Amino acid sequence: MTEEKDATPSRAIRKPQTRLSPIWIVPLVALLIGLWLVYDNLTGRGPEITLIMENAEGIEAGSTLIKSRNVQVGRVEEVRLSDDLTHARIIARMSPDAERMLVEDSRFWVVKPRIGREGISGLNTVLSGAFIQLQPGESDEEQREFEVLEQPPVAPAGAQGMRLNLVSELGNSLNVGDPVTYQGYTVGRVEEARFDAESKNMHHRLYIESPYDSLITDNTRFWSSSGVDLRLDSEGFRVNVESLESLIGGGVTFGYLEDIPRGASVSPDTTFTLYSDEDSARQGTFNRYLEYVLLVDDTVRGLSRGAPVEFRGVRVGTVANVPWRFTAPQPDSRQRFAIPVLIRIEPQRIGSDTDQAPLDLDEWEARFSRMFDLGLRASLKTGNLLTSAMFVDLNFNRDLANTHTPETFEDVSVFPTTSGGFAQIEAQVTSLLTKLNELEIEPLLSSLDSNLAASEAMLEDVRQLTQTFESLLNEPATRDLPANLNQTLSELRRTLEGFSPESEAYRELTATMERLEGLLRELQPVARTLSEKPNALIFDSQRGDDPQPQAPRN
Repeated sequence: MTEEKDATPSRAIRKPQTRLSPIWIVPLVALLIGLWLVYDNLTGRGPEITLIMENAEGIEAGSTLIKSRNVQVGRVEEVRLSDDLTHARIIARMSPDAERMLVEDSRFWVVKPRIGREGISGLNTVLSGAFIQLQPGESDEEQREFEVLEQPPVAPAGAQGMRLNLVSELGNSLNVGDPVTYQGYTVGRVEEARFDAESKNMHHRLYIESPYDSLITDNTRFWSSSGVDLRLDSEGFRVNVESLESLIGGGVTFGYLEDIPRGASVSPDTTFTLYSDEDSARQGTFNRYLEYVLLVDDTVRGLSRGAPVEFRGVRVGTVANVPWRFTAPQPDSRQRFAIPVLIRIEPQRIGSDTDQAPLDLDEWEARFSRMFDLGLRASLKTGNLLTSAMFVDLNFNRDLANTHTPETFEDVSVFPTTSGGFAQIEAQVTSLLTKLNELEIEPLLSSLDSNLAASEAMLEDVRQLTQTFESLLNEPATRDLPANLNQTLSELRRTLEGFSPESEAYRELTATMERLEGLLRELQPVARTLSEKPNALIFDSQRGDDPQPQAPRN
């Protein structure tokens, strides 16, 4: 029985386990750590932005950093071309704390070595490589796509100051970064420069630093500063030198003109006109004027556009165009072909209309019409003998009073003219030459020949007389004449020495003279009697009447 019981096979009984094995703890922990890392990575990643560049030079995916104030705020992840192959698109991942800086007025630019008029910058990127600089904006509108600037911005978006616009026809006068100066001191920079093909104008945007933005008023004028302004015109030789920075790269200058108030302050984004130089800016102030045409009979060589129009040395206008509509028909009253010159009379030069009633151009036109009748005339004169530059001079000629006849040229009133100084001299010289041509020269030449012949004969006589006089002087008797004269004088001196007061002859002569004087005194009564009665020597002196003759008796 026992063997049969032992031969029966036995079965293993499996009991279910009621608790987890400790070996599963490690995978579960690893899974939890992985999930945490994924969650931390997802929650720790910042926003993704797209940067647009014309050229991705120096930008590398995975290594190029994005910084703000030299603190890393992102990294470039991908660099690729756009779908139309016109630019590069850069995908960058920003830090989570940089999300608030990604607004619409934020700006990006590449920091790399640069050499400009302000010096050398970005040398620290030679070894570390280029990086992208972020300048946060102040807008509340978020943005995820930005254009990378080619040049660093002139000023931060929120910097204190004022931004203005300039419009000009100067294509290459200003570039981004050029200085804006006031009386030689830099107060701002050019932020933007673009060309409008439709209007064919250049548009610039300026940034004026605070507190210098208070200098900008509605009467401010902007002009281009080329560094050295060399000018030789009717007013003389002038040289104006700006700052060294303007000398190298140019710039823009602003200021106010004399006798013009400063004006009221302007708001940001005001548009001004950029003039080529200070004189053009000064001309732009006088925007109200009267136009006249000069019909010049003389030459206009030396007269150029912009030349002054002066009245007795005081500038009252400007030459607008030389010549003006040269091929237009001339008035019928003109016997000679005249060159038309357009001038502008600018009453604002005489006095500003800000402190008085507004300028009335009709009143000024009527005033000039009255002055034309009083003899007001225009003439061309030379202002600089070195350059022969000319200007228009206005003055009164009383001989031409009440001789003006109004006329027009191309619907513009004609300003009466008269010949200038050189033209008058030329006319006088021409008249003199005409008179000389009318003179009969042959009789004058014949008379001159006879006079020359007589002069030659007289000179021949003088020559013969001179020879005769020389032969006379050369004779021995003439040569001995001085010695004989000296001998005669010596003998005369010895003779006169015998008549000295101490000599006997002198005493005898004195006694003789005294006796002669007494004799003359004695003869005075006789001479008086003979003077009264010439017959006293013949007849005796009788006392009685003179005998009376009687007629003969028969």
